[in-house]
Amino acid sequence: MSTATITRTTGQQVPARAGRRPSASVTTTTMIVRSLRHTMRNIDALIMAIVLPTILMLLFTFVFGNAIEPDGNYVNYVVPGIILLCAGFGASSTAVDVANDMTNGIIDRFRAMPLRAISVLTGHVVASLARNLLATAVVIGVALALGFRPTANVLEWIAAVGVIALFILAITWLYAAIGLAAGNVEAASGYGFALLFLPYLSSAFVPTDTMPEWLQWIAENQPITPIIETIRGLLMGTDLGTDPWWALGWCALIIAGSYVWGTWLFTRRARRH
Repeated sequence: MSTATITRTTGQQVPARAGRRPSASVTTTTMIVRSLRHTMRNIDALIMAIVLPTILMLLFTFVFGNAIEPDGNYVNYVVPGIILLCAGFGASSTAVDVANDMTNGIIDRFRAMPLRAISVLTGHVVASLARNLLATAVVIGVALALGFRPTANVLEWIAAVGVIALFILAITWLYAAIGLAAGNVEAASGYGFALLFLPYLSSAFVPTDTMPEWLQWIAENQPITPIIETIRGLLMGTDLGTDPWWALGWCALIIAGSYVWGTWLFTRRARRH
C-alpha cells in the first residue's frame, strides 16, 4: 500500500516503515557533483581566477620588478605571493555562490530533502578547491614561462602543493561562511573582495622589514605571511624557520572556525526560510 498507515485485519493502524535517511557520504557526494556541474557551466569564474593573478604577476614583474630588484630576479620572489592571490580570487566566488543559494529559494527545496546542512557547504568548498587548483597550476605555468626558476626537488614540490591546497581549503571555507553571513549576493561579493587586500599587507610582494614599523608588525603577525614564506622556502630554498608550523596552525584554525561558524549559520538561516 502507498498510504502512510497499514491496516491489519484487527483494524489497528500502524505506521508505515519510513524511508532510510541517506548517509552523509551520499548527500555530500550529491552536493559536490552539483557544485562541480555549476563550476563547469561558469567558465567566466575560472577564467577570471586565472587572468587577474596573471595580470598582476605581469604588472609586478615587468613594471615594478626592476625598481624593486634591478637584477631581474624579482619574479622568483613574487610568484609565491601571486599563487596565494590566485587562490583568494578564485575562492572569493564561493561567497557569492553560497549567498545565491541562500536567497534564490533552493534551500527551501533542500529542506524538503533528507540532506545534512554541511553537505551543501562541502559541495561548494570541494568544487572551489578543484577549480582553484587548476587555476593555480595555470598561473605557475605562466610564471615558469616568465622566468620563474624554483630550486625545489620532487618532495619539496609535493609539500608546497600540499600547503597551497590546504590554504585554498581554508580560505574557501572562510568564504563559504562569509556567504552565509552576508544578507545578499552583493554584500557577499563586497565582503569577499575586502579579504583580497590581505596579501598586500604581507611579505607577498616586498619583505616585511622594508615596511613602516607599525605595518611591519601587522604583516609579520597575520596568517598570509607564514604561509607565503613556507611556500617560498619550499620552492626557492630560503630559510623556513618556524613558518611551516605557523602556516599549518593558521590554516587549521581558519578551517575549524569557518566550519563551525558556517554550519551554525546555515542551520539558523535554513530554519528561517
